[in-house]
Amino acid sequence: MTRSDLVPPLAAAGKLALTEAELVDWGTRLGRQITPPLVITLDGDLGAGKTTLARAICRGYGVTEEVTSPTFALVHVYDAARSPVHHADLYRLEGPKDLQNLGWDDLVQADALMLIEWPDRAGELLPPDHLPIQLRYLDGDPTRRVLYAGGHLGHHTGDR
Repeated sequence: MTRSDLVPPLAAAGKLALTEAELVDWGTRLGRQITPPLVITLDGDLGAGKTTLARAICRGYGVTEEVTSPTFALVHVYDAARSPVHHADLYRLEGPKDLQNLGWDDLVQADALMLIEWPDRAGELLPPDHLPIQLRYLDGDPTRRVLYAGGHLGHHTGDR
């Protein structure tokens, strides 16, 4: 299975608008399909659903413990049958220079699933073959998020 096989066609076109329940369902299905090693970046504004999606991906991947935001710890590690899961939240970092203290190279090169919230803080240190996922608020509908995945990164043409 290739990385593009993990992304629904509408997500690559920026036209997949999901409720929270649909986002959780999609994330759970994605987690079931993942083969490590894989780095997934989760980008979006505060409250857009990054941690909700990370929790769902972890559940589908086989993590049985509670998945929480690693905002203050920076990285949480969870056990799953296929591999460990590293869940990083880079919000409190200023930029790539701060990643040395996290053991960044070891994290992104591990035979594991790595989920990264606020990936812009990693800059050029993100692996080039990561799977980018971006969540954006849907104008006029606060109950839905637009999901961009697989490299599209929010460049839409205005049609929904």
